Amino acid sequence: MQAMKILIYGAGAVGLGLASCLMKTGNAVDVVGRAATVEALRRYGLTRTGLFGDFHAPPSAFGAVASLTELKGSTYDFTLVCTKSFDTASAAQDLASAAFINNARTPFVLCQNGWGNSEIFAQHFPEERVKSARVITGFTRPEPHHVDITVHADTMHIGSLFDDAVDSLQALSDAIDGGGLPCAVTKTVGRDLWAKMLYNCMLNGLSTLFDVPYGLLGESPDTRRLMDAIAREVFAVMQAAEYRTHWESADGYLDTFYKKQLPATYRHIPSMLQDLRAGKRTEIDALNGAVMKLGEQHRIPVPHNTQVYHLIRFAEAKRNLKA
Repeated sequence: MQAMKILIYGAGAVGLGLASCLMKTGNAVDVVGRAATVEALRRYGLTRTGLFGDFHAPPSAFGAVASLTELKGSTYDFTLVCTKSFDTASAAQDLASAAFINNARTPFVLCQNGWGNSEIFAQHFPEERVKSARVITGFTRPEPHHVDITVHADTMHIGSLFDDAVDSLQALSDAIDGGGLPCAVTKTVGRDLWAKMLYNCMLNGLSTLFDVPYGLLGESPDTRRLMDAIAREVFAVMQAAEYRTHWESADGYLDTFYKKQLPATYRHIPSMLQDLRAGKRTEIDALNGAVMKLGEQHRIPVPHNTQVYHLIRFAEAKRNLKA
C-alpha cells in the first residue's frame, strides 16, 4: 500500500480516531484543530485506546496546527472533514479560502453526523470533489490528545451523494481499514446516511433529554412508542424527498433496530449528551431539525421530531443559563 498524505480538518474524537488509523498504516497526517487540542497533541502525541487496539503516535509522527495558514501550501491526497455539523459552513468557507486547497483536486470526505453537509460543501467546491462517509462507531475524548473507541455498530462506508465515481476512494478505505476501523467503499452511501439518520433521530435526543444510555430507551413501552413515531416520521419525509435507505418501510427498519442495532449499542452515551453535559452546542439541527425542515418543505407533519428538537434547544439554553 502506497503511503498517502491526508489532512484531518477537525480534531475532535472522530477526527483523532480516524487519524490514528491512517497513521497506523504509515500515512502522513496533518491535523487542524482548536488551539488547546493542538497544544496537547504537540506535547503528548496522539493516543488511541478501546476497541480495535491501543495505538500511540509521538508528536514527531504527524503535524498539528490551529490554522490552515500554518500548512504553507501542502498538497494532500484526501481531506477528511470531521467537524460538528453546525460548523460545516465555516469549514467549507475556510477550506475554500486557502488557495492550495481550493485549487487542488483533492476530494473532501465529510465524516459528520446528520443530513445536509454535502449540499453545503457543494456550494463551494465541484460536486465531484465532495464525498461522504457514514461513521457509526462511538468515539470519546477523555483528554484533548486521547481518543477512546467505545462502541462499533457497523463498517464505516465511504461514497458520494452526487455520482458513482467512488473507485478513487479505495486507497483511503484500505488505509482506514488496515488501521483497525472496518471500512468499505459503497455506491449507496446516501442509503447509509439515512439509515444513520433513523438511528440517531430515534436515540440521540431522547437519550440526551433523559440522561440515559441508548439501551434503557428500549426497555420502556413509553419510550419505544416515541422512538417508533420518530422513525415513521423520518421515513415519511425521506420518501417524500425521494431519498431511500436499506429498508422499504419503517416496520422493516424497526425490526432490525430492536433486534440488532439497539442491543449492540446498549450502553452507549451519544455525543449529543456528552456535548450538553459539557455546556456545548449539540447537533440537533442536522438530525431531528433536518427532518423538521424536510417536513415543512414537503408538507409532512413530524410532531415527534419537532418536539425533540425544541426540547433539546431548551436544554441547551438552560445549560447556558446555568453557566
